[in-house]
Amino acid sequence: MDSATVRDRASDLPRESGVYQFLDESEVVLYVGKAVELRDRVRSYADPRGPRIRRMIERADAVSVAVTDTETQALLLEANLIKRHQPAYNVRLKDDKSYPLVQLTDHASPRIEITRDPDEAATVYGPYTDKGRVETVVKAVREIYGVRGCSDHKFTNRDRPCLDHDIGLCSAPCTGEITREAYFEDVESVKRFFEGETGALTDPLGRAMDTASNAKQFERAANLRDRLRAVEAFHGEGGEAVSTREERTVDVLGVAIHGSETTVARLRSENGKLVDRERYTLSGTGVDSSPGEHTVADVLGAFVPQYYAERGLPDALLLPERPRDNDVIGWLETEGVAVAVPGAGREARLVDLALKNARRASDGTDEGALLSQALGLDSIDRVEGFDVSHAHGRAVVGSDVAFVGGQPEKSAYRRKKLTERNDDYANMRELIGWRAERAQAGRDDRPDPDLLLIDGGSGQLEAAREALSEWAWEIPCVALAKAEETVITPDRAFDWSSDAPQLHLLQRVRDEAHRFAVQYHQTLRDDVQTVLDDVSGVGPKTRTNLLRRFGSVDNVRAASLSELESVPGIGERTAKTIDRRL
Repeated sequence: MDSATVRDRASDLPRESGVYQFLDESEVVLYVGKAVELRDRVRSYADPRGPRIRRMIERADAVSVAVTDTETQALLLEANLIKRHQPAYNVRLKDDKSYPLVQLTDHASPRIEITRDPDEAATVYGPYTDKGRVETVVKAVREIYGVRGCSDHKFTNRDRPCLDHDIGLCSAPCTGEITREAYFEDVESVKRFFEGETGALTDPLGRAMDTASNAKQFERAANLRDRLRAVEAFHGEGGEAVSTREERTVDVLGVAIHGSETTVARLRSENGKLVDRERYTLSGTGVDSSPGEHTVADVLGAFVPQYYAERGLPDALLLPERPRDNDVIGWLETEGVAVAVPGAGREARLVDLALKNARRASDGTDEGALLSQALGLDSIDRVEGFDVSHAHGRAVVGSDVAFVGGQPEKSAYRRKKLTERNDDYANMRELIGWRAERAQAGRDDRPDPDLLLIDGGSGQLEAAREALSEWAWEIPCVALAKAEETVITPDRAFDWSSDAPQLHLLQRVRDEAHRFAVQYHQTLRDDVQTVLDDVSGVGPKTRTNLLRRFGSVDNVRAASLSELESVPGIGERTAKTIDRRL
């Protein structure tokens, strides 16, 4: 395209917010951007700001646009399209996730579902940043209007309705329990809600809440109240609600640009303690680009929306610079995230630490190569870590985490309930046997790892090797205990220096396996019987919410009425009942 062609194409575009795509003659997406006003933004490309964008315009043959209701929706849709098309001229997070969408399929009996890859002919709403809130709203939609959520295989050739119909989530069009006309009326009501008519769902939810309260079904009424709040907030900016939160979780980002490579390091602080660290590589920063074209502010503007596509936002975000994209800042502020670029004090030191982590990843050190060399293996790219957690033989669980290229691959994490016994060796043998059996039977959709890491000492390692031998799964296996930080293999033990890169890799895997196991164990431990079971209005779900919020019955006992009411599912009456009973 030349300048005149860009201006001509722009003149036909709407003056609304949305997303634009530049495509080449083969309809390959070259660049995705967002705009408050599409016509003016695309017209600005007639005079490109830098050589990289000028080369993109020269290759472009067409412009495609999608109009959105809000600027925030444009921001989220841009991140989705970058994820899907991986345009050569955008900065791209290599392991980025897409935002969830809600789709109503074009079947004879439409299905509602949350998806990140919608069908071509489906009616699609979103994208949304909070998958948990979307799930709450979709469940409420199904309870009120009975729209099916099942697969085509489950839907066809049924003789009787499935369990979804029995529990009130589906009106069972599959067996004719509802007429085709009535079902489509319900589908139209669902469409009206997602198109902005909030009352299509809040009104029936409010009536159901009042009915439950009058029938003294207080836990159900409280549950409906929570859903009603989520539904009422759903049509806020970009489909999300403005939230006010205390700063309990803080993410700290550092950026290192080293030639054509860019690394972002993230530190996570919870209640003042560092609990997690990760590093990510971005691509698209060195393709057809001149030195200095991408700044730290540019990288942060691209990284933040792509990274948080499938992750909960923190209460605060500490950055080395403000993102150049003001829409990103606006979105974060709308979501209640406090954004700061600290100049001094503890927060500034955290940013410095994140920068050091990012620069360290950019120095070319290959931890996997060093580890494979030290252990005498061909190569190590994929490592799986295992740990067992229990309380004197109760609520026994095992974790299986995966790291690829030195970074966690959380979609490949797995966990398992184990036999209740106070025997760490037997527990580890069962956990590794479970993984080996699934791998050998072809029932695990993950590739075989290059190395297994056991959290423990020689006893746990031997138990793991026995399980591997039983299932003839020939994967190298080592152990790393916390006490001495000694790496134990079947043949020898390695006492590497504390700054050895290969040791750092194993420590990260070990620590993550431990964290994941403990988290699952605590979830199961919350299910044991407590004095809360005897409190009227407190069911299993509310009890679990209380224990997760306060940590113990003693802490629940010490909580104020306002603190109790802050827990999902607890209203003023239930809070007073708990206070009197405890």
